[in-house]
Amino acid sequence: RILEVAPGRYWIADMGSWEPKRGRLLEMTLPADGAAPRRARIAVLASSLDRPSGLAMGPDGKVYVGEAGAVWRTSVGAPGAAPQREAVLDGLPDDGTHPLKEIAFGPGNRLYVNIGSSSDNCRTGKDAPALPCPDGEGAKPRAAVYEAQLGGPQLAVQRFAPFATGLRNSMALAVLPGSAEGRVLQGENSIDYHDPRDPPEKLNLLQRGRHYGWPYCVGNRKAAQGYEGRFDCSRTEAPLALWPAHAAPLQMIPGPAHTPFAGQLLVAWRGPQPSGHRVVGFRLGKNGLPEGKPIDWLSGWHAQDGVRPMGRPTGLTVDRAGRLLVVEDFNRTVLMLLPSTPSPAPTPQP
Repeated sequence: RILEVAPGRYWIADMGSWEPKRGRLLEMTLPADGAAPRRARIAVLASSLDRPSGLAMGPDGKVYVGEAGAVWRTSVGAPGAAPQREAVLDGLPDDGTHPLKEIAFGPGNRLYVNIGSSSDNCRTGKDAPALPCPDGEGAKPRAAVYEAQLGGPQLAVQRFAPFATGLRNSMALAVLPGSAEGRVLQGENSIDYHDPRDPPEKLNLLQRGRHYGWPYCVGNRKAAQGYEGRFDCSRTEAPLALWPAHAAPLQMIPGPAHTPFAGQLLVAWRGPQPSGHRVVGFRLGKNGLPEGKPIDWLSGWHAQDGVRPMGRPTGLTVDRAGRLLVVEDFNRTVLMLLPSTPSPAPTPQP
């Protein structure tokens, strides 16, 4: 993840190669004169973090950081200053296949948190997948997006409960305006079939208390392998849209106003198939929801000898200058897409 915390200052969550307590919080500083990004300076603000992933600016002006088992916040201090960690949520599940936390803020001081499933498809070995799946049971299910209601002078957590369930791994969360709660969108990383064309990833419009299918259903309410004839997928919510199989959406953000990305939902597709390793946008229709075919902002990101390695985008942001910054973890790089500038008018010739 990457986030602009002040003009020319960007915080980056470095997950630490999936190793517990190896993560870092970095600060990248760009020259104030808008010179070439390769002159950026990198400083380590914090180390020994546990697989940090989520990174968001809160309504209180503080930066919220999602580690595997906790969410904390800090004020933005002077450049290079260590964060002053303040606990927001502790004791979150940090084991299993999907321990990473994505976070996104909605209206009314609501914070949405990914609590990923503990397995790919609720199957152990060659046994039939469990019914019901233990991840979805009890008062604190996994495979869910939770909602934290913050309130009071210090924006303390007043309530933390499941918002929507049946969601394998919600590493792409975004909240669009349009209601008192906002419209919570989730990009679903679907079950890992060996078929490169199946199952499709999903874009879901989350509604409170609804179930979205995992592990019983994939695609547009189709029974998942091992659940054929065992579960009625019509009981689950249909997706807003289907995305290419194995595209692996890993972050979504609304395009800020007054930038080339205004009126779009931007998505990082990291997946290894041709559908992945690109950044796309979807235009927001009259109903305020994404529609139509993807707009390729960064595409064709396959390996080419002597030119470039394969790139796999994981996080993105658009800064105050309208530049798209993308964290690409396969080669540990940050890329910047600059706004185009009009070409000068040709000089009239006699």
